[in-house]
Amino acid sequence: MLVTKKVSLPFKIIKAMSFTELGVSKEITKGLKELGIFTPTKIQTAAIPVLSRENIDFIGQAQTGTGKTAAFGLPILSKIDPKKEYIQALILAPTRELGQQIAKQLFKFTKYTEPVYTEAVYGGEKIDIQMTRLKRPTHIVVATPGRLIDLLNKKALDISKITTLVLDEADEMLSMGFKDELNIILKNTEGNRNIWLFSATMPSELNEIITNFVSKDALRINIDKTEAVNAGIEHQFVTGDDNNKLDTLALFLKSQGKNRGIIFTRTKSAAKLLVKQLAAKNYEVGLLEGDMLQKDRDKVMRAFKNKTLRLLVATDVAARGIDVDNLAFVVHYQLPDQIEYYTHRSGRTARAGKTGISLVLVNQKELKRIWELEKELKIKFLKIK
Repeated sequence: MLVTKKVSLPFKIIKAMSFTELGVSKEITKGLKELGIFTPTKIQTAAIPVLSRENIDFIGQAQTGTGKTAAFGLPILSKIDPKKEYIQALILAPTRELGQQIAKQLFKFTKYTEPVYTEAVYGGEKIDIQMTRLKRPTHIVVATPGRLIDLLNKKALDISKITTLVLDEADEMLSMGFKDELNIILKNTEGNRNIWLFSATMPSELNEIITNFVSKDALRINIDKTEAVNAGIEHQFVTGDDNNKLDTLALFLKSQGKNRGIIFTRTKSAAKLLVKQLAAKNYEVGLLEGDMLQKDRDKVMRAFKNKTLRLLVATDVAARGIDVDNLAFVVHYQLPDQIEYYTHRSGRTARAGKTGISLVLVNQKELKRIWELEKELKIKFLKIK
């Protein structure tokens, strides 16, 4: 059984100059540099040194786009013994896309290390294929909760020896209805592992899980939402009548030439309508919304990643787990209900040290939302005429 230690950290997290200073091996650091990752983020600076050295429970509150995958992925990799051919760590994620993204990142991180084998399992793919893959030596499993339960019921994998259980985007897993599955998985591994929980928000249901399963001495880190907004993003807004919104969007897209980006709506009906309107204007555009079949979602994401599609129209929940490089812009065709979602959305551009535009289309009544975002996130919007 692992012993959980109470770890004291200075109140103010000092930004590290390099991953080497955080204790990351030179082999992994070399892999990070090839990915264009040179400077640790605040959540990485706080998490990596402690999680790599200690056997502790951890609660990290940070927004999407703050580098959480490396914050838990690098410490996991430092603890894996490649010579032991069994599952040593389990990572739970809310969506297939996020699970695939995490597994892909871990693979890239280990380009210059001894082989560490990661398997991603999720709904939407034939379970027999995943069961066959799991018969190979596997050190890390990345799973969506529902598919993991299915595989456990079929005795297709053994997680009894894991030393680390990561819950990534824990709030989103609960909002997607995975509470029962999480409770089953947590109970089945109780006493044999440390829990590292990462979440953008802390709803009451999540606090219930923390109370029941996470050590009272867990290290808690909260990266303020104002620090989560990427400095490489230029925030812009345009005011106008709702009747002219489509024309305003078309003008912006024309100004962007062949640049690629994501357009966000608040509702599924708005997303569907906008895709039809843009397609009628001969834009190469795809749709991502929550009611889509997995095969249709996969088809759209493949086309977008392969650059067959220039634009993606998406709702907030459907966009979780999207990881596409070199997006020049994000457009908020409708503002989100929650301020946190603005950070999630805008974080899709200006990745890996690049710059990008986050454009908001508002009417006169919505102008106050711009001032609220500026105040809450400590950012400045540029008004575009």
